[in-house]
Amino acid sequence: MKIIVPMAGRGSRLRPHTLTVPKPLIPIAGKPIVHRLVEDIAGVLNQDIEEVAFIIHESFGKKVEEDLMAIAQKLGAKGTIYYQNEALGTGHAIMCAKDSLSGSAVIAYADTLIRADFDLDQTADSVIWVKQVDQPEAFGVINLNENNEIIELVEKPAVFVSDLAVIGIYYFKDVALLKNELQLVIDNNIIHGGEYQINDGIKQMMAKGMKFVPGKVDEWMDCGNKNVTVETNSRMLGFLQKDGENLISASFVSENATIIHPCFIGENVVIKNATIGPYVSLGNNCIIENTSIKNSLVQNHSTIKNADLDNAMIGSHATFDGNFTSISIGDYSVLE
Repeated sequence: MKIIVPMAGRGSRLRPHTLTVPKPLIPIAGKPIVHRLVEDIAGVLNQDIEEVAFIIHESFGKKVEEDLMAIAQKLGAKGTIYYQNEALGTGHAIMCAKDSLSGSAVIAYADTLIRADFDLDQTADSVIWVKQVDQPEAFGVINLNENNEIIELVEKPAVFVSDLAVIGIYYFKDVALLKNELQLVIDNNIIHGGEYQINDGIKQMMAKGMKFVPGKVDEWMDCGNKNVTVETNSRMLGFLQKDGENLISASFVSENATIIHPCFIGENVVIKNATIGPYVSLGNNCIIENTSIKNSLVQNHSTIKNADLDNAMIGSHATFDGNFTSISIGDYSVLE
């Protein structure tokens, strides 16, 4: 089994946090999004992972590439890096990794996290994972026949089709079949929204009689903008607490501090005269003084003093000293 991860976008909706760090490397409950995504997929597949291929922008740099290789190595898999330097769509991103598109594979876009427990339908050519949503008109959804097979993908339907939204994770028994169809999409310049889309390749596979079935996840968590990323951090902390995972580093220093769980506290964090939690992640080497924080995400090497924060997202190497409550500041920012 292979895992293919397109992640070349910078994440403009999450700025300023993505100005210095690609969105998939933003930490959620102390671990980057893409790390959690790949590990969770590998865990639910319950199969040996042969290769993890990452499609990134060349500007991400060597340190990012080294971190991604470490993810694959942790799974005992080969790690491969491909580049997508032009924003030409989901189908184009996958084709940037065409040398790895053979055999069985899961394709997962690195801006979402899941909680799931499932078995692959071995009779199907493909599985498209979906989640029941309250407002299907805001999503791409699937249309099913009486045999619970997917017969259509509909983007943001004006008329109700179903309430099962596509979450951006796909399994292909032989991903080379998708590669062949996407090559035809590119060769014939089939473009929607100015881009080459994975859906056009999938629709051609369906037209040739290949069997697509839905897979359902228990939880689907987005990381598209600041508010939903903070919410995802809170939800993930709750899940990890239920799993019994240790979220508090042994090296953190506490002086008159109150911790309301669940919280993640990284290495060498100093907390003085402060109340932390619930649902707070503090990255490594942070200093928190005379502060109350809840429902918030703080990255590494940041200092927060004299604050009362709720629904806040603060980047790395940031300094905040003030009385604001709901904020979003990026790396190397200072508010005093």
